[in-house]
Amino acid sequence: MIKRPIHLSHDFLAEVLDKEAVAVDATMGNGNDTAFLAKLAKKVYAFDVQDEALRKTQERLEKENVSNVKLILDGHENVDQYVEEPIRAAIFNLGYLPSADKSIITQPQTTICAIEKILELLEVGGRLSLMIYYGHEGGDIEKDAVLQLVKNLPQEAFATMLYQPLNQINTPPFLIMIEKLVPKKTE
Repeated sequence: MIKRPIHLSHDFLAEVLDKEAVAVDATMGNGNDTAFLAKLAKKVYAFDVQDEALRKTQERLEKENVSNVKLILDGHENVDQYVEEPIRAAIFNLGYLPSADKSIITQPQTTICAIEKILELLEVGGRLSLMIYYGHEGGDIEKDAVLQLVKNLPQEAFATMLYQPLNQINTPPFLIMIEKLVPKKTE
């Protein structure tokens, strides 16, 4: 059976996570990715701008008896204000919080800013997973901005891959995977 993009995303990140790793969930939503990362990493920073997301994630973590997570009610574009240590893995689910206010969506400018900061914080061998949900108003603009950013990453510094359904109707979500290959050059 072909893996759904979110399952491949988790497999991709799990390969590099261990109990020494720091991870980031840039869009905590209902806490699914946060809980996944927390079971594998030493510490997880999870971001969202909605109180509801924090509440749902906190409930999920308590239910699963997970305590190595710092929940942050702030936009992912401010990741560098909270995370100072190198990151081994990070995940984004772009779009909106399922079963919540669908007018609150991730925005291209803040998403691009957050991706750039996370790529800077990634360890060599660290990985970033981007689930792109774009079947909502404004989703195409963000999708195009993220694809443009990823396509322009230097190939000697980052390996990038796209995993996308080809025969589904509407706007099926797809996955972008990035692995950091070399440290940033200091000037």
